[in-house]
Amino acid sequence: MASNEYRRKAIKNILAGTAALTSTGMLSSFNSGKEMSAQVLKGNINHSVCRWCFGQLSVEELSIAAKEIGLKAIDLVGPKDWPTLQKYGLESSMCNGAEINLVNGFNDKQYHSKLLKNYSDMIPLVAKAGYKNLICFSGNRAGKDDETGLTNSAEGLKQLMALAEKHKVTLVMELLNSKIDHKDYQCDKTPWGVELVKRVGSDNFKLLYDIYHMQIDEGDVIRTIKANHQYIAHYHTAGVPGRHELDEFQELNYLAIMKAIVGTGFKGYVAQEFIPVKADKLASLRQAVALCDV
Repeated sequence: MASNEYRRKAIKNILAGTAALTSTGMLSSFNSGKEMSAQVLKGNINHSVCRWCFGQLSVEELSIAAKEIGLKAIDLVGPKDWPTLQKYGLESSMCNGAEINLVNGFNDKQYHSKLLKNYSDMIPLVAKAGYKNLICFSGNRAGKDDETGLTNSAEGLKQLMALAEKHKVTLVMELLNSKIDHKDYQCDKTPWGVELVKRVGSDNFKLLYDIYHMQIDEGDVIRTIKANHQYIAHYHTAGVPGRHELDEFQELNYLAIMKAIVGTGFKGYVAQEFIPVKADKLASLRQAVALCDV
């Protein structure tokens, strides 16, 4: 973990070297020469943020902000950036880098050879770094019905379970909406994902329940979470519609949703995955974390 002096110097450097970002409010939560006041969180939820949503910041800059906000981790970070997270005492709460892309996934046998190689190489790296979760995707339907997609996905994933179990790494398939953002994606409903978890039959394969995506494709978020929490390893947030801040202009009641998640006994991570549009983007992140900290 960086010393206070180092952190102050780093923040000064950020302010000096990123005038364009400051002009849009990206870094206005930092006071020149001063640390951000650390946000005191309740400890019932492990908070994280998705790296790609704050791409205007370097991993180091986002790590500094994350520590000051009180986050424990950053989501969707691959091996080359793990040392930076570790420098600030942060985890990679959802590792990536083994997937081909969102379109070509485990539901298509033509990609199994490549995926098995990628994940077999990555799983030991995740474990060696001390992390637990590695993301994966179903891929697009491309004409495949639900049963074919389930059969193909289970066949591919089962071949990785012995290695995942050995290294205590969980492969986590993300539920994405196919109505707006990811047309034709197959793992677009909770029942399909839950059935796949059952067929794979290992505690080292579970789902990433993206609240934003599932509100769009199926709604009924709280009841679904309560009924299926044992199959869920991770959560993502964002405002609906638009995938922006968790504010009064979006329809989800995140206070109630987070209370429901905590009520299931969930001990994993909730990662903010909204795209901030307000001028002070780090302030938006702080506000979202505060809202979700029940």
